[in-house]
Amino acid sequence: MLNGLWLGFFIVAAVSALVQWLVGGNAGIFAAMVESIFAMAKLSVEVMVLLFGTLTLWLGFLRIAEKAGIVEWLAKVLGPLFLRLMPEVPAGHPALGLITLNFAANGLGLDNAATPIGLKAMKALQELNPSSTIASNAQILFLVLNASSLTLLPVTIFMYRAQQGAPDPTLVFLPILLATSCSTIVGFLSVAFMQRLRVWDPVVLAYLIPGALILGGFMALLATMSATALAGLSSILGNLTLFGLIMLFLVIGALRKVKVYEAFVEGAKEGFDVAKNLLPYLVAMLCAIGVLRASGALDFGLDGIRHLVQWAGWDTRFVDALPTAMVKPFSGSAARAMLIETMKTSGVDSFPALVAATIQGSTETTFYVLAVYFGAVGIQRARHAVGCALLAELAGVLGAIGVCYWFFG
Repeated sequence: MLNGLWLGFFIVAAVSALVQWLVGGNAGIFAAMVESIFAMAKLSVEVMVLLFGTLTLWLGFLRIAEKAGIVEWLAKVLGPLFLRLMPEVPAGHPALGLITLNFAANGLGLDNAATPIGLKAMKALQELNPSSTIASNAQILFLVLNASSLTLLPVTIFMYRAQQGAPDPTLVFLPILLATSCSTIVGFLSVAFMQRLRVWDPVVLAYLIPGALILGGFMALLATMSATALAGLSSILGNLTLFGLIMLFLVIGALRKVKVYEAFVEGAKEGFDVAKNLLPYLVAMLCAIGVLRASGALDFGLDGIRHLVQWAGWDTRFVDALPTAMVKPFSGSAARAMLIETMKTSGVDSFPALVAATIQGSTETTFYVLAVYFGAVGIQRARHAVGCALLAELAGVLGAIGVCYWFFG
């Protein structure tokens, strides 16, 4: 699947460029595409520099957590649930604890912590995978849930809005929470359908129903809070949780006689090794995305959607937010740039900007997650992971548009 998608990016870009040259007379389109290839190659290296530090740091702390028994304890707590959702993962396996930590970090908007934890979890799942190149069912479920990325505190979106002068940066908090819930539910159910998972199993329901009730209660509580209180909660809870995890690992490690410094260095060395293996996959994916963007293919698609919406007689205000949605599956940095551009062009609290911000917070970057997570363990055949992840992404986008019409329309 990844081979076909990667080749498809270049083919679509080539067709788009030929149309612009032969029909539009834009002879400079090919120079722009070549320039984009080299720019994306440079960006890949810049991303890797950031990942080196982040991975080294967090995999060092994770090694302390492993030796302190925290990961093993989490695996035991969630063992009955994952025994049914990931039957090929043995009860008590370290991957289960890592998966739990990854989901918690994603939910709190702690991207810097979630990625290295997720890579560690994917590596642990790969140890159970009978194939070195084909994704297992457990890896697919884990990846799709990462791509859908249930986010309870979208701190980064608040930061973007504050930078652009929004009087209430947290205005999109509840819309994002509803949209990201849509994407996560659809992603989970699509994988459950493809893998014939027993969602209605009493044990699964015993975990999921309380979780849904807690989420609903949390949303109801947040709905009663002022914008100032929400902003304060987002900042304090996110940073407190991040630092609290570090101190929890260190204190429990020390109490259990773990040599925390030596364990940290041991894990940090592993983080360095994991990071350097990601570069070829990032270069391949980002260069293909760069060519697609430079060719004008995304602009063609946006104009077509606008005409269809007008023909159907629908409101077209949301179309100006679709550049963020169109590039989000391919490039997180491009989606951020599109979001900021929409805020500057239309106004930070305009309807298109609010929709774009909600879309940005509703899901992760699907193909980036595929490249990084599967690339870290050498997976080449993604099976139904791409389709399920894109379906979750679509649900997030549609949910974001619908919720914004509900809140701001």
